[in-house]
Amino acid sequence: MPFIDYYKILGLPKTASEDDIKKAYRKLARKYHPDLNPNNAAAEKKFKEVNEANEVLSNPVNRKKYDEYGEHWQHAEEYEKAKQQNQYQRSYQGSAGGFSEEDFSDFFESMFGGYSSKTGGGRRAKFRGQDFNAELQLELKDVYRKHKRTLTINNKNIRITIPAGVENGQIIRIKGHGGKGVNGGPNGDLFIQFSIINHSKFKRDKDNLYTTVDLDLYKALLGGELMVDTFDGKVKLTVKPETQNGTKVKLKGKGFPKYKKEGEFGDLFVTYQIKLPTNITNKEKELIKELQKLRAL
Repeated sequence: MPFIDYYKILGLPKTASEDDIKKAYRKLARKYHPDLNPNNAAAEKKFKEVNEANEVLSNPVNRKKYDEYGEHWQHAEEYEKAKQQNQYQRSYQGSAGGFSEEDFSDFFESMFGGYSSKTGGGRRAKFRGQDFNAELQLELKDVYRKHKRTLTINNKNIRITIPAGVENGQIIRIKGHGGKGVNGGPNGDLFIQFSIINHSKFKRDKDNLYTTVDLDLYKALLGGELMVDTFDGKVKLTVKPETQNGTKVKLKGKGFPKYKKEGEFGDLFVTYQIKLPTNITNKEKELIKELQKLRAL
């Protein structure tokens, strides 16, 4: 496989910070996203390369391996074992308990998938495939209900189900959808971190939602009915007479769905913000003055 310079793909130097990598990935992913470049094979290829580069460089452990071993970074641990064994063999070569060149050769070949004269010439060492890491950016409304989505990971389309109630920063594992195992070894896993963007009028805290609604002075004083928005529609609230500014009411079960708990929801907390009337007429001023006099008695 030809060497791929992941830093070059993201347009970054080797000294780039984690934040630099994240910014460059998001910028390029948006630029080459298939939805913005329909029927553009070059853009699709670039999009896949950008995702692959991010999967490696955004993971500190994998990045360290890549920086040291380049195209062989996926087998860094095996290289280290081989190096340590080589040092051991050299230190004790010729001693009663040492390794011969033939022994070390067999060990090295078995580590990297070669044939071993000591194991019948046919067995190969099996290695687990690398784990992939990806970031999925969604709107808050996208995780209000369970839905399916197709992701492109390392040139492969993967159809996944996103549970309702996923939180910002949450990571889920898709078993067996990472890198392919070596010599029949098991595949790695895919780890997806969710970045939830909230453009709604609601503030989310785990399963609960919070919002503020305007309440006119007269309804606050006299009481009445008020239509308020919830995340999935409007509901009618009964406002008690003499409701104070900042009063908070709880709408049970009108919050956000609980993760992997079908049919269970948090609560919605509504805070009343009393709005004073403006552009008061002379007649209204007279009536307010009359009310002021009555309250003073």
